[in-house]
Amino acid sequence: MSAIANLFVTTFVKMFFLLTPFFVLTMFLTMTRDMTPQAQRRLAVRVGVAVYAVCMCLYFFGEYIFDLFGITLDAFRIGSGSLLFLSAVALVRDPSPSRVQEVNGDISVVPLAIPITVGPATIGALMVMGATVRAPLERVMASLGLLAAVVCVAVILYIGPAIEKLLGRTGISILSKITGLILAALSAQIVFTGVRGFLN
Repeated sequence: MSAIANLFVTTFVKMFFLLTPFFVLTMFLTMTRDMTPQAQRRLAVRVGVAVYAVCMCLYFFGEYIFDLFGITLDAFRIGSGSLLFLSAVALVRDPSPSRVQEVNGDISVVPLAIPITVGPATIGALMVMGATVRAPLERVMASLGLLAAVVCVAVILYIGPAIEKLLGRTGISILSKITGLILAALSAQIVFTGVRGFLN
C-alpha cells in the first residue's frame, strides 16, 4: 500500500473512532425518540454536514491557532491526548445517556455536532493532524479520509433505529465501551509522541 493510500486509511480509522459513533448513536436515539423516522433521517444528514464543516475548519485552520497563542505542537499533543483519555474513560465507565436533558429547536449543530460528536478531544486531534500533514496531496487524502469517517457516522445515525432493533441498547453500549478502549490506546500514543518530541 502506498504512503498516500495508507494516509487515507489511517485517517479514516482514527477519525471514525475519535467521532465515537456508537456513543453518538445512543445520544441521537435518546434525543430524537419523539421524532418521526423521516425527521430522524433528515436530522442525521444535517448532523453529518455540520460535523464535516466543523472538522474541516479545525483541520485547515488549527495551525494558525497554534501560532496565535504560541502553543507548540508537542504541548498540544500532550493536552489533547490527556483529554482524549478522559473521554475514553467516560465511555468505558458509563456510555449511557441517562443524564441527557431535553433540548428544544434544531439540535443538529448544538449539541449533536458540537460537543457530542466533535468534543474537546476530537478538536485537539484534528488540530494536531492539520499541523502535521502539510503536503498538498497528503492534505487532500487526509480530507477524504475524514470525509469517509463522517459519512460512516452519518450513515450509522441514518439507520440508527434499525441498528437499535438489531443490537438493542445493551449492544450499542458494548460497542461504545469497545470504542473507549481503542480511544484509550490512541490517547496514550498521542501523549507518548508529544512527550518524546518535548524531551528531544
